[in-house]
Amino acid sequence: MTTAATETRTTWTIDPSHTTVEFVAKHMMITTVKGRFAELTGTIVADESNIADSSVEATLQAASLDTRSEQRDAHLRSPDFLDVENYPEVTFKSTAISGTKESFKVTGDLTIRGVTRPITLDATFEGEGKDPWGGTRASFSAHGKFDRRDFGLTWNVALETGGILVSNEVKINIEAQAVLQG
Repeated sequence: MTTAATETRTTWTIDPSHTTVEFVAKHMMITTVKGRFAELTGTIVADESNIADSSVEATLQAASLDTRSEQRDAHLRSPDFLDVENYPEVTFKSTAISGTKESFKVTGDLTIRGVTRPITLDATFEGEGKDPWGGTRASFSAHGKFDRRDFGLTWNVALETGGILVSNEVKINIEAQAVLQG
């Protein structure tokens, strides 16, 4: 939607059915385990004339995580990790965006379990086009990582052979499609 303040600012709504928010961690220091959040909402405000005036907000429903293992998912939803009963949402709100339209960094506040920490994502504009229903869609990818202990996610088990059961580093991979509003 074009605002009165500037003709170059548009609002986009993230399309959850065409968006993937994936997290990646190591299990036993040797195996990569991936999961995703199935339920999410979000908004992108893009300013074509000054990328720094753009913003992103997203909310993930913590209970919607899926790693393809019911037992692991139940543990990740428990107080040992996300504690979804007390903290049902994981949120992100940008605080700064820099770069070009094609390649940019999005810095913002990530909140997990009520703890907010800054994170920077490397993002790429993947393209824009008209859909068959008369709308306009745009696609973005973003990648980053964080230390889960910074958010109070400290549960772990020491391995007899050395190392830990669950890596402290968690990678984030996002493939997002958004629909132009207005």
